[in-house]
Amino acid sequence: RFSGIDFEIIIIDDGSPDGTQEVAQQLEKIYGSDKILFLFPSGTAYIHGMKYATGDFIVIMDADLSHHVRLHVICPVFLIKPIVYRKQKEGNFDIVSGTRYKGNGGVYGWDLKRKLISRGANFLTQVLLRPGASDLTGSFRLYRKEVLQKLMEKCVSKGYVFQMEMIVRARQLGFTVGEVPISFVDRVYGESKLGGNEIVSFLKGLLTLFATT
Repeated sequence: RFSGIDFEIIIIDDGSPDGTQEVAQQLEKIYGSDKILFLFPSGTAYIHGMKYATGDFIVIMDADLSHHVRLHVICPVFLIKPIVYRKQKEGNFDIVSGTRYKGNGGVYGWDLKRKLISRGANFLTQVLLRPGASDLTGSFRLYRKEVLQKLMEKCVSKGYVFQMEMIVRARQLGFTVGEVPISFVDRVYGESKLGGNEIVSFLKGLLTLFATT
């Protein structure tokens, strides 16, 4: 229990090359498996993690601590109540999504190429899908557990397109989405899985959503 909130941290390693496995196993030994649960997914990481989540809300973020909410807070537990949890309570939102492109949000540590890819991807999604949210490719979000379960049943995309489809489907189903500014800081260790294949898959997924929504 932290600051009035019961929490659990579920860490899912889907083959990331950034050393998540070693760090997660150390944390599990230190804090115990009742608070730190480390899993190897047999399928989609979100589905696998959701099966083990026991709370009413699920906060999803990158395990490399790239996501920071306004001030550069580095512990995921601190992120829940001060900004994200408060935002959810203010508007009773079904989803609270972190945005790098609104308010005092931003991206730090990326080279020009990576920034152009991210900005370009979001620009295309805004033009083609009109999602009503400013950051479609970010993965820092809070969901009501039952809403996340319904969205997982509807979403068919994989990889980077998945985040975008989750918001698009949420709007279609009438779920409410709030946003909070975040600072995204590039990872210090390891490397991103983003490459040419992922970019092509993203464009294909974007066109599929445009044609079917």
